[in-house]
Amino acid sequence: MEAHANGGEVGIRLVIASACQLYCEALERVFREASGIRLLATAATAAGTLEHIRILAPDVVLLDMAMEEAFGLARQVPSICSSTRIVAIGMPEMEADVISCAELGIAGYVPRTGSANDAFEAVHAAARGEVRCSPRIAGFLFRYIAARSVQRSRHDRFAGLTAREAQILRLLQQGLSNKMISRQLGIELPTVKNHVHSVLAKLGVHRRAEAISLLQRKE
Repeated sequence: MEAHANGGEVGIRLVIASACQLYCEALERVFREASGIRLLATAATAAGTLEHIRILAPDVVLLDMAMEEAFGLARQVPSICSSTRIVAIGMPEMEADVISCAELGIAGYVPRTGSANDAFEAVHAAARGEVRCSPRIAGFLFRYIAARSVQRSRHDRFAGLTAREAQILRLLQQGLSNKMISRQLGIELPTVKNHVHSVLAKLGVHRRAEAISLLQRKE
């Protein structure tokens, strides 16, 4: 673990975190003299990285995702310094790993096949509030956003149901007919039909089987 005093230099304030000494030293050489970058410190452990973040409040942390507890570290950063952004390096271009990083608010991605220039550009992009990543990772992120949007849309549709409509939808899921629901709830059959019609309209479907299917997917 090493801290660097760079006098009054201005630029993006950076901390490099990697448990691999060779990797860390190589990155340090690249960023020590990089234009627009002020290297504050390096760290070999999650605990050391968090301590640097507490004391130095860097703009960006270049985090080797192979480091032990890297994901746990990323999860803690917002509560320690909300302005610090994380760029994940050494990322395997696997969808599950990318999505895990996205959920943690990772601000940039440099895959294992990435170059020093890729890391340099990712740091600058993160400092500007942008995301720099490969087309493959971008594809994962867009699909993730689209899936979340669909899930949110489904949730919002169910949130629009009244308590009685939600109750009737549950009874439909149990296989009850309109007449059976009428008897069980003690309400008129036309009222049940009106509620069912309203449920279908709010969920954007035409048949009760479709409404039941939506409910099952939501659960």
